[in-house]
Amino acid sequence: MIALVVAITIHEYAHALAAERLGDPTPRLMGRLTLNPLAHLDPLGTLMLIIARFGWGKPVRFDPFNLRHPRRDSAIISLAGPVSNLIVAVMCSLLLHVLFRGRMSLFGYSFVQLFAYMLVGLLQPVIVLNVVLAVFNLLPIHPLDGFKIVGGILPEEYARQWAELEGYGMVFLILLILPLAGTSPIHTIISPIINVLLSLLLPMASFI
Repeated sequence: MIALVVAITIHEYAHALAAERLGDPTPRLMGRLTLNPLAHLDPLGTLMLIIARFGWGKPVRFDPFNLRHPRRDSAIISLAGPVSNLIVAVMCSLLLHVLFRGRMSLFGYSFVQLFAYMLVGLLQPVIVLNVVLAVFNLLPIHPLDGFKIVGGILPEEYARQWAELEGYGMVFLILLILPLAGTSPIHTIISPIINVLLSLLLPMASFI
């Protein structure tokens, strides 16, 4: 649960930081330009975090009229969240690689095994949850980040048509999350991508 809180906090902070860098002070004025988890936790998302061990953060609000290139910059702000999660996952993976590569020359075998279990137990959930959060949020469905990213890169004519789908996003997302025949459609969609990324970031899992 702590790993998920960290992932959510970094994700929302990245949105706020991107907005600030692109000229919109709204997130900073709303107290969102901080790594304090309390500023980013959504009440319902936190409740789900306690009950279901998976939740979400409070969306970072920004004003497109403060941006020089509203559509493009909105897409960049939306992309910042998932990218920040992938960066954290890669950094944790690199730490595992570096420490494991020199394990036999630095420590005795028994100590290495104990240390390895502790390290994987600490970093593996961080890597997994950051990857899951990134891939999930990149789905092009409102209110996920992927919806605004697509809207920002489409030609203006198609972007207007795309924006009209916003009202159906939450219903569509709920239908994708509901388990059908024991498995939710969204799990079927994102699992292959998540598995590929984790196979690259967690090679030590087979060693342990």
